[in-house]
Amino acid sequence: MKRLTSRPSGHWCWTYGVAVVFLGFSACRKSTPVDEVSISDSGVALQIRETPAVDLPWSQWRGPSMDGRADDATPPTTWDESTNIAWQADIPGRGHSSPIVIGDQVVLGTADDAKQQQMLISFDLESGAEKWRRVIHEGNFPAAREVHNKATNANGTPASDGELIVTAFLNQERIFVTAVDLNGEVVWQTDVGAFASKFGYAPSPVLYQSFVILAADNFGGGYLVALDLESGEVAWRRARGDASSYSSPMIANVGGTDQLLISGGDRVASYDPATGEPRWETPAIAEATCGTIVTAGDRIFASGGYPDKQTACFSATGEEVWSDRTALYEPSMVTDGTSLFGVTDNGVAMCWSNEDGSVQWKKRLGGNFSGSPVLAGGNVYVSDLSGNHYVFSASGDDYQLISKNRLGSDCYASPAVLADSLLLRIGFGEGDSRKERLVRITESL
Repeated sequence: MKRLTSRPSGHWCWTYGVAVVFLGFSACRKSTPVDEVSISDSGVALQIRETPAVDLPWSQWRGPSMDGRADDATPPTTWDESTNIAWQADIPGRGHSSPIVIGDQVVLGTADDAKQQQMLISFDLESGAEKWRRVIHEGNFPAAREVHNKATNANGTPASDGELIVTAFLNQERIFVTAVDLNGEVVWQTDVGAFASKFGYAPSPVLYQSFVILAADNFGGGYLVALDLESGEVAWRRARGDASSYSSPMIANVGGTDQLLISGGDRVASYDPATGEPRWETPAIAEATCGTIVTAGDRIFASGGYPDKQTACFSATGEEVWSDRTALYEPSMVTDGTSLFGVTDNGVAMCWSNEDGSVQWKKRLGGNFSGSPVLAGGNVYVSDLSGNHYVFSASGDDYQLISKNRLGSDCYASPAVLADSLLLRIGFGEGDSRKERLVRITESL
């Protein structure tokens, strides 16, 4: 195992000669300055990757294109405990990590708080049998006060290029990125920097050619960082300010240019994913956001957050095209190229026109939502925190409910989509008796 380490930074704050212990909301905050790295510093250059030999239908957070779309898929639209369930598999611990699919296996992250273990687990795609599990960290979890009561110690979704599986965890007050092979053996692990936690760590790694890129916005000193996928070496690291925010970056070709896009820190920003150099940034949205940006053509869409509320559209060069005072804080949005769909945290389904931001329809579903919708077969799929799973038409004309399905007690994670299936991480039961399962939903023959 290769392990790269960097020296922790930080200091005690002193006020009138009295040491103040950091408690998360104290006015005295621990500073963790970012050690910026450029491509010229690291000597790690981007390499064009060949098409993987392994099938990767859902290889990272929000799918191969990081936008929640599976245009050619036709998963079932109805299911319950006895209908269209191919298999269910128990997941130890808790996590909001969504499943990814690599060839014949399904992989997700989870955390067992009782054992203080953060791990990856692989299940067989056809049977649901556990193939392997790999403990990445044991002990050194964040203090309970540093993790939101809705969050877990395994919020991020892993990513895979078909040869390695990469995950990121907050441990020892730092972000560690770890790569394992398809049998779960650790290939490398890199400490990419300090992380001062307000509510925990949420972003997922994303892949770009030979780089894996992740965000670590935090009040001690936030940053974006790219690592070489093969070696784990830091290629570049870019400071992002001192706002605690939770969005994952996404990469899209917008305006004829590959752009690394992220919201949070009171701005929407674009970077060159090959070098980390800023392209543009526009004041917008909020200090804290959770959702991942989506794009369509030369339009960029973002929503959030806290304390401000905004859904907005931007041009390829960052000019604001339209803005709406609605906010989707935790859930991301999805677009079919013409209309923009989302569900607010408090259960209002929304549809905007991509062109001018006019609200085409809104419908109160009820309940509360954390997971992000996906678009497949002309329908939007989204789950709430009460065990309800909605399917509605991806139509800009009006809200058309296809089905409302009941399974489990809650669903915090977002689905993975296959040609004929959905994979959902669902909670069953309440309180101390609550357990999580991975469920494959497939049309029964």
